[in-house]
Amino acid sequence: MNNRDSPIVYICSRYRGNIAHNMAMARRYSRYAADRGCVPLTPHLWLPQFLSEETERELAISMDLRLLERCDELWVCGDEISEGMAREIAHADETGIPVRHITEEDLYVRD
Repeated sequence: MNNRDSPIVYICSRYRGNIAHNMAMARRYSRYAADRGCVPLTPHLWLPQFLSEETERELAISMDLRLLERCDELWVCGDEISEGMAREIAHADETGIPVRHITEEDLYVRD
């Protein structure tokens, strides 16, 4: 499948808190986007591999926002908005990137 023209969507979901659960949900939201013909960009699935949430949070967020600027849409995933997610949503609004909301329930609805 050629996805050269597929929209790139930034997956905005919780990281802090129950990290294992939140990472599993980020993977599910990413798959949900891929199943709909989009290219998901989910930085919090890979940035923690080499950046520390405790000591390099601002660096990670600055990278997130830079990547967001390259995306066609921001998908706000889940029913709770964390502080980091709020920053990403505000940045999307400021730069004119469309924002779409995806709930956990959407993951269980078949097309």
